[in-house]
Amino acid sequence: HLSPPVSLCLSASLCTMSTPSSSSARSLKIGVVGLGPFAQFLSKTILKQGHAITATSRTDYSHICSHLDISFYRDMGEFFEADNDVILICTSILSLADVVKSMPFHRLKRPTLFVDVLSIKEHPREVLLQVLPPESDVLCTHPMFGPQSGRDGWEGLTFVYDRVRIREEAVCSSFLHIFESEGCKMLELSCEEHDKLAARSQFLSHTIGRILSEMEIGSTSIDTKNFQTLVKLKDSTMEDSFDLFSGLFIYNRFAQQEMMNLEVAFGKVKQKLVDRMNEESNPSVSNQ
Repeated sequence: HLSPPVSLCLSASLCTMSTPSSSSARSLKIGVVGLGPFAQFLSKTILKQGHAITATSRTDYSHICSHLDISFYRDMGEFFEADNDVILICTSILSLADVVKSMPFHRLKRPTLFVDVLSIKEHPREVLLQVLPPESDVLCTHPMFGPQSGRDGWEGLTFVYDRVRIREEAVCSSFLHIFESEGCKMLELSCEEHDKLAARSQFLSHTIGRILSEMEIGSTSIDTKNFQTLVKLKDSTMEDSFDLFSGLFIYNRFAQQEMMNLEVAFGKVKQKLVDRMNEESNPSVSNQ
């Protein structure tokens, strides 16, 4: 889960800027499900702020956790009994449903806030609402940055969130304060609107980057600035897995339309070039 090559373009007419209250911010015990590179990246800042973290993952990260001061559980049941305020879901898009359905909710000691950080939002919202106990709160989020773009701090980087089902306001506000206090641009946006915008920005840029990779483009001795930008787009896109790219396509209902739009636009541009080539080849026809 690395940062998208192109940020979401969000206008005031499409969304509402909202700053969560920091007056009730308190230390949280946050349980992380899926401690891959992105979760580790988030955890370092969360720990720096004084919150406690427990974690569980299919991969044994106990060695990494010992260095980060994170309590690691191989058994998810024991993890659920650790009495976390928040369960932070950092799985892949493709594995989300299976992971959530396998969770032993009966071992929770009290109502808990569940938060996801996936790059698409409608899919996790529906999964969480269908599977979680009704007393569990749901906050869908998407940090619009990653280990590369956020390596020097999160100041000015966008954090999108949707309070899908929130009753324990103090816990939700304290979690959002983690990102607010780091200087993130806090953007409250519905899951649907997020996916609509992300299909045109994140998915489209990933698609173009993948196409450029298939063409095996690389730097040359006569690169223009624009071409250097394309090479950077290709390189940054290929740092992310094909599973992520697949998830952006399969589980964002707006992505398929954007793929069709891209194909149609390519056809139009190609046809314009062919028409102009024909005109140049037959000047007498074009002058009639």
